[in-house]
Amino acid sequence: MAAQGRHGARQLLVQAFYQSQLSGHAGSELLEQFADHPDIGKSDRAYFEQLIEQIEESRATLDAHITEFGDIPAEQLDPVERAVLWIALAEFCFQPDVPANVILNEAVELAKLYGAEGGYRYINGLLDKASTNLRPADV
Repeated sequence: MAAQGRHGARQLLVQAFYQSQLSGHAGSELLEQFADHPDIGKSDRAYFEQLIEQIEESRATLDAHITEFGDIPAEQLDPVERAVLWIALAEFCFQPDVPANVILNEAVELAKLYGAEGGYRYINGLLDKASTNLRPADV
């Protein structure tokens, strides 16, 4: 069964940004490709589209955060982990209505679902540092 709401949107975002890293597709192409995805109707489509645009516009900043809060340059990360981090960091930066603990928990779950074995630990540690710096009021 497909995930619904924002959780479903995040799952589709991982798939979209994984694909983007492998194919070089831009945000507009991702929006077009995922417009007919069977799960888009069950997820929060507006949230999906908003995050596609925000991540696309701020990839360099998000990669800088990955490098700042982690110990591996963003371009050396597995594409799944990098996609999960882009989503979570974009939520920290651009979605103040989403609590930091929700962002962190969702990212860890996405990493467990789609990432390499144990990759969720790296994501958890990096996002813990990021939340302290980017969302100090939430911590």
